[in-house]
Amino acid sequence: MKVLSFIVFDASEARRAGTGKEEFLAAFGDIEADVFSYSTIGLKPADFLLWFRAGSPEAIQNSVAKILKTEIGKNLRIRDSFLAFTRESVYVKKHDSQEQAVDGQREKYLIVYPFVKTVEWYLLPFEERQKLMNEHIVAGKKFPQVKQILGYSFGIDDQEFTVVYETNELEGFQDLVKALRETQSRKYTLRDTPIYLGIKKSMKEIVDSIL
Repeated sequence: MKVLSFIVFDASEARRAGTGKEEFLAAFGDIEADVFSYSTIGLKPADFLLWFRAGSPEAIQNSVAKILKTEIGKNLRIRDSFLAFTRESVYVKKHDSQEQAVDGQREKYLIVYPFVKTVEWYLLPFEERQKLMNEHIVAGKKFPQVKQILGYSFGIDDQEFTVVYETNELEGFQDLVKALRETQSRKYTLRDTPIYLGIKKSMKEIVDSIL
């Protein structure tokens, strides 16, 4: 099991302060978690998104704390965050690298959002849910260029799942979303917003765009 945390930052105050770039960047070299950075400038009312990946919640907490102790960190505002664990799916016996792409090369675009099913979904017999999920899985397999990660957030965050997609081209991703909207399992979706789209950039590139 791995712990995943996606944190969206507003850097308006850091932009006004305009100092501490070197200290901030150095902090990323001394943290316990793996971290991937994405720019959200112009895509949402936020500046960047950090994806933390670690073996425990404590490792993520310690990593974020070190970043927030810097001069820039003190001037950041957390706009949103999603916490999840990676777990084995009850609907898929063995994931491939497209379905649960936690490791490996990161793609240009990251899409992440919280996901909540209706009560009616969980009251369906398992066999019926499996049938509906099989249709959902088949639809996703038609778009191998889009990688997915399903994080389990039950009991540790407000949502039930944290859904993550990675791709190098957004047109195909939109086609995937449209195809999934047409599956029967869609009627059991209670909430799947807010959606955050980020463009993968180094932390230095992001800081240079902010300060």
